[in-house]
Amino acid sequence: MSGISPSLAGPVMIAAGGTGGHLFPGQALAQELKRRGHSIVLITDERVQHFDRLFPGADIFSVPSATFSGPGLAGILSAAAKIVSGTSQSLAVMARAKPSVVVGFGGYPTMPPMLAAILRRIPTIVHEQNAVLGRVNKAVAPFVHAIASTFPAPKYLKPRAFPKLHVTGNPVRDAVLAQADVAFDEIGHGPIRLLVFGGSQGARVMSDIVPNALATLPTELRARLDVTQQCREEDLDRVGEAYAKAGISAKLSAFFDDMPRVIAQSHLVVGRAGASTVSELAVIGRPSILVPLPHSLDQDQKANAEILSNTGASIMMEQDGFTPDLLAATLSSLFSDGNKLSDMAAAAKAEGKPRAVQSLADLVERVARKKTGRLPSPYTQQPLSAPDGTPEPQEKK
Repeated sequence: MSGISPSLAGPVMIAAGGTGGHLFPGQALAQELKRRGHSIVLITDERVQHFDRLFPGADIFSVPSATFSGPGLAGILSAAAKIVSGTSQSLAVMARAKPSVVVGFGGYPTMPPMLAAILRRIPTIVHEQNAVLGRVNKAVAPFVHAIASTFPAPKYLKPRAFPKLHVTGNPVRDAVLAQADVAFDEIGHGPIRLLVFGGSQGARVMSDIVPNALATLPTELRARLDVTQQCREEDLDRVGEAYAKAGISAKLSAFFDDMPRVIAQSHLVVGRAGASTVSELAVIGRPSILVPLPHSLDQDQKANAEILSNTGASIMMEQDGFTPDLLAATLSSLFSDGNKLSDMAAAAKAEGKPRAVQSLADLVERVARKKTGRLPSPYTQQPLSAPDGTPEPQEKK
C-alpha cells in the first residue's frame, strides 16, 4: 500500500465504458482505492446494470452517450445531442457528488463525464489500456492533468502530451492477482487444458474454427484434450455436438465468472487480444494464440497482440488466416513440445505488471491532492511531481 495519507476532499469518480475491457481496470482501481479508505463513484452508460456488482458500495450513475458512427448527418446530430445531454447530466452528478478527481478509462460513454470534469476544472486523469490511444482519450488528452498508460508510447499520443504520460501498466482485478503466483503446470502425459474465449461477449469465429481444428488432431491427442470454451448462447449446442463427435472433453458456457482461475489452470489460451485479456495473461503468465478483432479503425487489438508475440509469449494469427488447418498444425507443434509452452509462459510472465493498480492509485492520489493551489492547469504541459517533490522521469518523445 502507498504511504500517502488516505484522506481526500471528495470521492474518486471513475468514468468507464460499459464493456469489460474498460470496466475491469476501473474495478481494479476501485478495489485498491477502497483499501486505502477512499469512497468511489462510478459514472457510465445504460449498460451499468450488467456491471454494478463489480463496484460494491460505490454510488453509480448512468448518463447517455453515443458514438459518431451512425449513418449520415442524422446519425451525427443524434450522437451530438446525446453527448450534450450526457454532459449536462454529468455536470449535475458532479455538483452533487463533488469528486476530488475524475479518472476516465476510455470508451465513448466516458466522453460526457470527461467533458463535464474539464468544464468544472476538476482534476482529471485518463487511463489507456491499449497500445493505441482510443478516440475519446485522444480527444481529451490535451485538457487532462495526467495520462496513465499500459505501454510506454501509445500510438497517436502527440509529442506535446508526453510530459503528462505516466506508464502505470494496466490494473488487473483482485481475482487475477490471486492467481499470479500459480505456477505454470508443464505438459506431461496427462490432460492438456485448453481455454478458448473471445472476450466478455464471446466470439463466433472461435466457435466456427476451433472445434473443426481440434477434430483433425490425432486420436491420441484428442483423447488428452480438456477444453473450456466460452461461446455465444446460440452456438452452445452446435459446438458441444462437434466436440462430442470428435471425442473431445469440453466444458462450454456463455459466461465464466471465474475466468482468472481458468486461465491459471490452462496450458494454452486461444482468444482475442483485448487489453484486459493481454494484461491478465501476462500477470498470470500463460501462453496464448491471439486472434485480434479485425476491421477496427485503430487496430488496437493487433497492437496489443504484437506486444506479447514480439516477446515470444504468444502467437498472433490474423483472422483472415485463422483457419482450422493452420490452427491444428500450430496446436500439434505446441502440444508436442512442452518446453515451448513453458518458454512462452515465462515470456508472458516477464511482461506482467502486477503492481499496476498501486501505481495508478498513487497517481490518482497525487493528482487529487494537487487541486488546492498546486495543481498545474490542464492546459499546461508541466510534468507532475513525485511525492518527494522531485519531477518524475518522463518517457522520451
